Amino acid sequence: MTASLFATLFVLAVALSVIVRVWLARRHLRHVAAHRDAVPAAFADSIELSAHRKSADYTVAKLRLGLVELAIGTAWLLWLTVGGGLQAMTELASGIHAKAGILAGLLLFGILAIAGFVIDLPSTLYRVFGLEARFGFNRMTPRLFIADTLKQGLLAVLIGAPLLAVVLWLMTAAGENWWAWAWGFWLSVNLAGMVIYPVFIAPMFNKFEPLADASLADRVNALLVRCGFRSKGLFVMDGSRRSAHGNAYFTGFGAGKRIVFFDTLIKSLQPSEIEAVLAHELGHFRHRHLWQRLGIVALLSFALLALLGWLSQQIWFYNGLGLDEPSPAGALILFSLALPVLLFPFSPLMSMWSRKHEFEADAYAASHANARDLVSALVKLYRDNASTLTPDPLYSLFYDSHPPAAIRIARLQAT
Repeated sequence: MTASLFATLFVLAVALSVIVRVWLARRHLRHVAAHRDAVPAAFADSIELSAHRKSADYTVAKLRLGLVELAIGTAWLLWLTVGGGLQAMTELASGIHAKAGILAGLLLFGILAIAGFVIDLPSTLYRVFGLEARFGFNRMTPRLFIADTLKQGLLAVLIGAPLLAVVLWLMTAAGENWWAWAWGFWLSVNLAGMVIYPVFIAPMFNKFEPLADASLADRVNALLVRCGFRSKGLFVMDGSRRSAHGNAYFTGFGAGKRIVFFDTLIKSLQPSEIEAVLAHELGHFRHRHLWQRLGIVALLSFALLALLGWLSQQIWFYNGLGLDEPSPAGALILFSLALPVLLFPFSPLMSMWSRKHEFEADAYAASHANARDLVSALVKLYRDNASTLTPDPLYSLFYDSHPPAAIRIARLQAT
């Protein structure tokens, strides 16, 4: 393959993915707007028209911002690749550190990260302090935003840079099969992160306090006993510091699993509803969804790294995407830029698989808690999070990791 042919194919793939994304978004916009003034019959007794309209307006606002971000991101991607932007950054990194090697590669990654942060900053600020604030969800202060940004940057330097340096070293020292060693290293880091993140990193951004409500704790512990689930503890996270959205999740694995409730969730749901939501999350663990997903990601990453191992030896890969000379850092960056375009056609398959898991977790919750409580909890969460009840079916099929509200609740009501 020639560099010019590869560049042409890449631009065509980018254009096709953008066309599909815009088409789906416009369908979704029209569908949500068309159903804005009528609450679906299944929710007529539980969702007020004002809340339904707010959900529609929130969905439309997010979609419009997403289209702007898509345009900016596409222009940025094409400039970095076929436009020669990454080559210019490579020359800048070489000017700072003339000797090629791991340090030069880290400098290139650093320049790219800073430039990407600057490009994304306006839309991020508007999303947090404009859109989210307009719909009453933002609790983030400018001071907290700056603190979070500095912490994230510090973690990237202290943790991300050494990990990246190891991969760059493997690419130069481990021979043609470097990608297999890199895959083993990546997998080990991910497993270690499941242990390290909840204990050391998450507390840097949020406070986690033991669940203080004794009656709720007793109810939750009784559910855990019924389900044969062991937990390291029940915690409440101060999610309200940043957002009014509510959630609950598990973190860690093995005997170190933690159950975390957002404080916003505790305030908005009744104890029986919290129990039902937790039973749903337990369903994911009982069906081993986390390990299934980790297994698929591990297999997919193995195949993708093998592909990168081959592409990194092809000069047309570099030249076609705007780099004059091969380099380990250049190969990693170009592949990471092209990867979303490569994986985009598979989005519906991953969404379908995720929706299947949600149905299984709902069924598990209905067998270990009250299905009516889960239904009422979901209705409150749809209302409080302004999640649309009327998504475009094709858009939902392509993107949504959770089943549409009407279908999901109808299944629960049938049980």
